[in-house]
Amino acid sequence: MAKINEKDLEKALTSSKPESGKPEEKSLGMSKEMEIGFHQGALNTLINERNELVRMIQQTEMVMQAHLKRLEELGVKVNTKK
Repeated sequence: MAKINEKDLEKALTSSKPESGKPEEKSLGMSKEMEIGFHQGALNTLINERNELVRMIQQTEMVMQAHLKRLEELGVKVNTKK
């Protein structure tokens, strides 16, 4: 799995120094509160996507187990270890 570099994320959000010189504003014109909201929204979206992925994996596993069980009932020995 690729490792995310937090400095690259910050670099993507702050391509240059703030024009106003205020530390709470980023180059994209976001206030600290707006940036917090942006990151919270991104995390909420990613959490929902992760939950959906876990649900899909669980459903896939259930279907695979059903196929394995039926193959065993039919006398087919399946090696599930690699």
